[in-house]
Amino acid sequence: MKLLLIHTGGTIGMVQTGIGFAPAQGVLEAALATLPTPAQISVMPLEPLIDSANATPADWNRIAAAIEAGHAVYDGFIVTHGTDTLAFTAAALCFALAGLNRPVIVTGSMTPLGIAGSDGLANLTDAITAAQTAPAGVWVQFAGALLHGARVRKAHSSNPRAFTAAASTTQPVQAAASLHRTPYLACKLAILTMAPGHAPDVIAHALTACDGVVLRVFGAGTLPETAEIAASLRAAQTRGTLMIAVSQSAEGGVTLGTYAAGNLLRENGVIDGGDMTPEAAYAKLAHVLSLPADRRRAALARALCGEISAFPA
Repeated sequence: MKLLLIHTGGTIGMVQTGIGFAPAQGVLEAALATLPTPAQISVMPLEPLIDSANATPADWNRIAAAIEAGHAVYDGFIVTHGTDTLAFTAAALCFALAGLNRPVIVTGSMTPLGIAGSDGLANLTDAITAAQTAPAGVWVQFAGALLHGARVRKAHSSNPRAFTAAASTTQPVQAAASLHRTPYLACKLAILTMAPGHAPDVIAHALTACDGVVLRVFGAGTLPETAEIAASLRAAQTRGTLMIAVSQSAEGGVTLGTYAAGNLLRENGVIDGGDMTPEAAYAKLAHVLSLPADRRRAALARALCGEISAFPA
């Protein structure tokens, strides 16, 4: 079995420097050489290796393009990635690669491979196994768990069991007759979190300066019913800004219309994000803004790859 390991950087391949941990060449390859595996593994470092805090949609494109190029050659793929934005990248790959019929396993670690007691070697070993056995789709392998790539979120900043994911009956891949990659195009996106007394001019600017906005609203789908926010939502709808609402609560999601205080959202064209994670909602916005304009809103409102359980596919 032939596997391709795409190394982007992140903690798993870092070394100590004078200003803190930073990515270094050769760390992952040295660890990989110590692992007994029946698979033939090729390593593709994506230079320059980065801390995932610096990841952008351009990096999502580089990873997806490497998977597309090797899709007919390799039986499975492993992506080593920093944990800070790993959930964004996993979701982005789910949306970008329709018709994927190979497992893509995204993994990383909370401590570098060269540190005593690192979780990196166990995660890497498990990811190699998953790349040979998991169903087709984009998965996150971490701390012994195989997690849905479009449902995963980083729930802890330091514990080795850093990631969680809500259950899904849908595999993390868009259905298509054959592999089709949709590159992420340049666009202006933001995640805007509601808070009591949030400065209205900041909300107004974000909603009218961006092509798409994720609104992190209260509970089941409410926000302050102020004249300023109402005017900003109307202006954004008139401009054509795509808006999707997700809950600030880690579980349960939003159901727009449950409370009168959420009517502003429905009245102004905000898409109900159900129980989607903010990471998946952000990546999905980037994806639909890379589609033809007449397809964007419909794609944003329906389930594409199991990223949401509140709506049918």
